[in-house]
Amino acid sequence: MTGAVGFGVFTAGGEPPRVGFRVGDGVLDLAAHGLGEAFEAPRLNDFLALGRRTWEDVTARAAELVDGGAELLPLERVTPRLPFEVADYVDFYSSLEHATNLGRLFRPDAEPLLPNWRHLPVGYHGRAGTVVVSGTPVVRPCGQAKGPDDPAPRFGASRRLDIELELGWVVGVGSALGEPVPASAFRDHVFGVVLVNDWSARDLQAWEYQPLGPFLGKSFATSISAWVTPLALLEERLVEGPPQDPEPLPYLRGGGPAALDADLEVEIAGTVVSHTNARGLYWTMAQQLAHATVNGASLRTGDLCASGTISGSEQGSEGSLIELTWNGSRPLRLGDGSERTFLEDGDEVVLRGRAGHVELGEVRGTILPARC
Repeated sequence: MTGAVGFGVFTAGGEPPRVGFRVGDGVLDLAAHGLGEAFEAPRLNDFLALGRRTWEDVTARAAELVDGGAELLPLERVTPRLPFEVADYVDFYSSLEHATNLGRLFRPDAEPLLPNWRHLPVGYHGRAGTVVVSGTPVVRPCGQAKGPDDPAPRFGASRRLDIELELGWVVGVGSALGEPVPASAFRDHVFGVVLVNDWSARDLQAWEYQPLGPFLGKSFATSISAWVTPLALLEERLVEGPPQDPEPLPYLRGGGPAALDADLEVEIAGTVVSHTNARGLYWTMAQQLAHATVNGASLRTGDLCASGTISGSEQGSEGSLIELTWNGSRPLRLGDGSERTFLEDGDEVVLRGRAGHVELGEVRGTILPARC
């Protein structure tokens, strides 16, 4: 279906929130077509829990309605909401290029990749309660930071606020505690994908992350698209991931085509600063799923798992400012003549993606001043 974007929740004209299906600049009101109580709900979770057969049937039915001339609400007349209630949020570190770049920045005299990186999808648990829908302003975070030459840490607003271009996958059907989910079961548990901006305060992160990893430098906000694109619309764009060396352990094999061939871009203050593609991620979505559950951790409807920053090997394909500016040493010049190393107050960031004829819902966010 040309122009299809995916499922989301919206309000219009003071009416209660309900589920819609976006195509181009229009939204099909699924509740108005009698498809079931799940589409009259203020969240997608009820629909997500119904399983793969229902997901595919409803996606096909929505396409039939659109192709048959069903009325679409103009996008400018609807207000999108957070599309699903986020159960848990996990962020991975799946781009070889991104991990290598950061290793070279912070460990210039050592091997860029840590010994575990090629053996498992590294990740951390984020804060589900601060996942926000596209368009939500982001307040510059405050916290402790300490530069290498500072005698003591300071408290104040982050001076190195960054973005992370990521692809997230959304769990529909959960699993039982204690039972690992194999990579081969990816399609039975995962409903679809969203673009993700995992905002990062690099100065806060650098001071706090050892030894337990990201905390306040990440937890203040994570933005996602208002529209979840179902895997049923992406069949032709699901491909095999890149070669892996060494060969992964058995539980990380057998996921089939589970990398997404999707062109992505980052725009900052009106200037596109990066182009890349999600298919280059070293660890696929199916491998991320298998690793996240191999210890018996259960899945829940509404779980959100993100890829980590997506960066390519060419200059201008990096998915974060810390890479694009090489930790601030190479400022970017924007279309208005100004320069950026990290984000300034008032900057609007827009992430966009397209997988063939399917558009991924964009992610927007504008930086507001700190409230320290």
